[in-house]
Amino acid sequence: MKSYYAALLAILFVFTSAAQVKKEGDKILAAKAQSEVYFPFVKDKALEVMKTGVNAGDGYREVWIRDYNTFIELAAQVMKTEDIKENILVFFRMQGDDGNIIDGYTPKRNISAEETDLSYSKLEPRYAAHKNTVETDQETSLVQTVYKYIQLTGDESILAENVGDKTVAERLEWAMDFLMEQRYTQKYGLIIGATTADWGDVQPEPGYGVDMDENTHLACDIYDNAMFIVALDNMIEMIPSTKAKWGKIKASIAKNCRKYLWDSKRQKFIPHLYLDGSPFPADFDENNIFYFGGTTVAMEAGLLSKKEVKASLDEMVKRVKKAGAASIGLTLYPPYPNGYFVNQIMNPEYSYQNGGDWTWFGGRTIQQLIKYGFIKEAYEQILPMVKRVKDNNGFYEWYSVDNEPRGSGTFRGEAGVLFTAITMFEKIKDN
Repeated sequence: MKSYYAALLAILFVFTSAAQVKKEGDKILAAKAQSEVYFPFVKDKALEVMKTGVNAGDGYREVWIRDYNTFIELAAQVMKTEDIKENILVFFRMQGDDGNIIDGYTPKRNISAEETDLSYSKLEPRYAAHKNTVETDQETSLVQTVYKYIQLTGDESILAENVGDKTVAERLEWAMDFLMEQRYTQKYGLIIGATTADWGDVQPEPGYGVDMDENTHLACDIYDNAMFIVALDNMIEMIPSTKAKWGKIKASIAKNCRKYLWDSKRQKFIPHLYLDGSPFPADFDENNIFYFGGTTVAMEAGLLSKKEVKASLDEMVKRVKKAGAASIGLTLYPPYPNGYFVNQIMNPEYSYQNGGDWTWFGGRTIQQLIKYGFIKEAYEQILPMVKRVKDNNGFYEWYSVDNEPRGSGTFRGEAGVLFTAITMFEKIKDN
């Protein structure tokens, strides 16, 4: 197939410009992708899994906003518009009194008497809510979800929907105000959160690790800030009247991401910019770690040039080989040493968010590679992801360094990002 592809490109070169050669070559490559057995299988399997619910997967009872944000395109293929809208509106009904957005919700009937780390709302009596406060992506995930909902359905009326004493549009901006008031450092002009592993939601300090407490080490990272930039872009497009205020804030955040978080010498983002010290040993070189997920969202936020996107991909591929992992869904490399996180879910190395291989983010990297024009590279890097879906007959939450499935076996976030990526390949073929 490679020789066939090269021959076609050679013929095209005789009759067309270099730009046209690339365009036609991309079409051929996309067509080749369609002929693979994995793409049709993954699409069909994704639709099958999506028909069974909107909770994150069979290991989770909640509907999580960070997950819903990544499979709403898939949900739109099998769900009624009003049902998708209703799932989104629950998050607004359960919005906190300070504007914060919950992580996820579950029916009250699923709650045991021993569970106390939950919140409730008079506007939504059916559900109980939970929020992992160490992370700062719930508010931005909801903005992005509403944006995708409008793009998918054309239903802008959701913005005028009244939820309590505010419209959805007003609540979106209120959520962004929460971040500026409660999760922002004037010193660096960036969004803050607890110390976690890249996009993860477990801090290293004592306890289970999902709630900020007196042990928390606050820090700025690229994932939270890139998510904020994407959300502000989306909000400004949905609600143009917000541009005067939020356009300046977005530009400032973007500038400070490059100023404080981008290591120009190493051509990578630093893991954390600490406000008051690190939770890790003084002799630990944390900046040796490459964050795959945060780098991907930085691509989406427009923080990297095309050249830097390619350099980042090359670094991902190099580090995946060093780890002996299967795909660029690898959370980070090298992993934090065993014992650096109190919660044992992060130990040993290459466990869970500490170096586990997550298609949930790797699929998003594929999407960005396609957007930046790296079609050949995107195709090469998606193959191990779709292959293991077929090999394991399901979408698993994450994979070990030796490519063994772990966690939920119907992880809809993985199904969603792969479905979207495959759809993007199809559009290249058809254009």
